[in-house]
Amino acid sequence: KQKARLEATPYTWPTKGYLTSAFGWRIHPLTGSRQFHQGLDIATQYGNKVTATGSGVVLEAGHWDYLGNLIIIDHGFGFTTRYGHLASFNVKPGERVKRYQVIGYVGNSGRSSAPHLHYEVRYYDKPLNPMNFIID
Repeated sequence: KQKARLEATPYTWPTKGYLTSAFGWRIHPLTGSRQFHQGLDIATQYGNKVTATGSGVVLEAGHWDYLGNLIIIDHGFGFTTRYGHLASFNVKPGERVKRYQVIGYVGNSGRSSAPHLHYEVRYYDKPLNPMNFIID
């Protein structure tokens, strides 16, 4: 059980790039209004690989209004991760994935001004700061 929990815990960077927006309150880059940002924005090249940050099952791989092309992974133990603004998917709902597996590619879909990955970690659907998890 402990090994399964470790496998599932989302502790890696989902893509190579640099942080452009942290978790927490910010001035939204498109609307100019003060808003709570529920994840990290990682700027990188269009088409860069996005990898699962922990093992789990793909709940969603589809288009959402704001986050554009979005993947949601259920890692079990209350954890889910979200990967938004993707160009395309490499997985389908119901698919089991492992940490470091390529699940999609960085894009500029949804409400986005440049290619980047929006990445969230949630615990029982409550957004948590992904920086508190990333060790690799």
